[in-house]
Amino acid sequence: MTEGSIVGSFIVPVHPHTVLAPEQNEGWQRLRDAFDEAAQRIKDADADLLIIYSTTWPSIIGHQIQADPNPEWVMVDNDFHDLGSIPYSFNIDADFAHAWNVANEKRGLKSRTVNYTGFPIDVGSVVALKLLNPDNAIPAVIVSSNVYANRSETTVLAKSCLDVIKATGRKAVAITAMSLSNRMFTAPIDPKDDRIHSLKDDEWNRKILEFLGEGRLEDVGQLSRTIHQQIRVQKVVAFKPMWWLSGMNDNRNNLSGEVLAYEAIHGAGGAVVHLDPTPSGAGDKEYDEDDVEFFSGERNVLDAEEEHELIEDSVAPTSSGPELWEPTTGEHSVNSEAAPKPVGMYPHARKVGDLLYLSGVGPRQPGTNAIPGGPICDENGQALDYDIKAQTKAVVDNITRILEEAGGSIEDVLDVTSFLVDMDRDFSGYNEVWAETLGKVGPTRTTLAIRALPTPIAVEMKVIARAPTTE
Repeated sequence: MTEGSIVGSFIVPVHPHTVLAPEQNEGWQRLRDAFDEAAQRIKDADADLLIIYSTTWPSIIGHQIQADPNPEWVMVDNDFHDLGSIPYSFNIDADFAHAWNVANEKRGLKSRTVNYTGFPIDVGSVVALKLLNPDNAIPAVIVSSNVYANRSETTVLAKSCLDVIKATGRKAVAITAMSLSNRMFTAPIDPKDDRIHSLKDDEWNRKILEFLGEGRLEDVGQLSRTIHQQIRVQKVVAFKPMWWLSGMNDNRNNLSGEVLAYEAIHGAGGAVVHLDPTPSGAGDKEYDEDDVEFFSGERNVLDAEEEHELIEDSVAPTSSGPELWEPTTGEHSVNSEAAPKPVGMYPHARKVGDLLYLSGVGPRQPGTNAIPGGPICDENGQALDYDIKAQTKAVVDNITRILEEAGGSIEDVLDVTSFLVDMDRDFSGYNEVWAETLGKVGPTRTTLAIRALPTPIAVEMKVIARAPTTE
């Protein structure tokens, strides 16, 4: 028997729009066309097994593997039931599912198979199998995404799957059903108005896709922690699924990648990406994680030390400045845990009629009180070098988070008053970031030079924005 292998890998979006309503939006149709192209490439690769790692099938205790040979049901998406229903009848390779379960246990993982009549298949798996395997010609297997799994556990999950692929001589395709960014609009939208909800999310999505297009899958796996912190979407964005997919490809960094489509689906970022195992020569392997073979059971779920280290690597913490307060609450107040705490008794924002009035927003980071680009002075008042661009970008990010907490977006900003403590030094860099971010939105602006701000920061903004409608 020929040793099995991964003959291709794909990243595909999870929302049902590409199945039920692609004609309603040009971007949705482009994603649907990309799905069709991916299905043809899978057929051309002569694959005999599809392996779906789905972020929309969460599990808590270990991983679950679908082992019903022929699950049949009608899927109605919880969020988009208005689009209609998707009947399905899938061809599941139960023997492979059971063998994978055994291989997981041999490598120290908690795992079990699922074979219940009527057990619902998640939306991501339904979308992937309906479009990538429309005639059910290729048997499939589906595995859940454990919400607490760390990289070691996820890597071992991939290695145990590879054990079975190689032992059974399968020509397998690894598929992650996932969003990139996953911040969706919280109210119905006209399909023609769909767009990526957040400018920052779009930037990170495009950076991920740039790497994937170069075949640098392992780089994305390692970058995922930083992305996870920046766009605040846990469990689904370029995180566990990228760890698993990288493990399924031996943590390689020189695959042949192609982005077939990238579009918004109700505000989230969706992409169809093909990663071919043929070496591209574009990237060297830079795998610097522990190459774990067996899972020991330690997840550090409650240990935030790693997360704090990541933040400290990118921003300089500071403890100087006034005491921080909990934001005040009230009927018209808007507060966000994703924004830095106030330095006095006031809310992050207040809604009055059709407008939102934001309190002055600086670059401090929530939780750590760190200042991207560094503080302007130390605790003794001695001047320090700092990066005004990084500070300005962080201010815009904090504004975005507050507006999104209110149900809106950065696009709602109408008027901004900016305060700079060193106009001569910083105006150019501040103005450059403005042009790249808020300048594209087009609010009115006033920029003032001031002597100091309450914390050791160089820039702060006062914002008025449209309040989202409640219809």
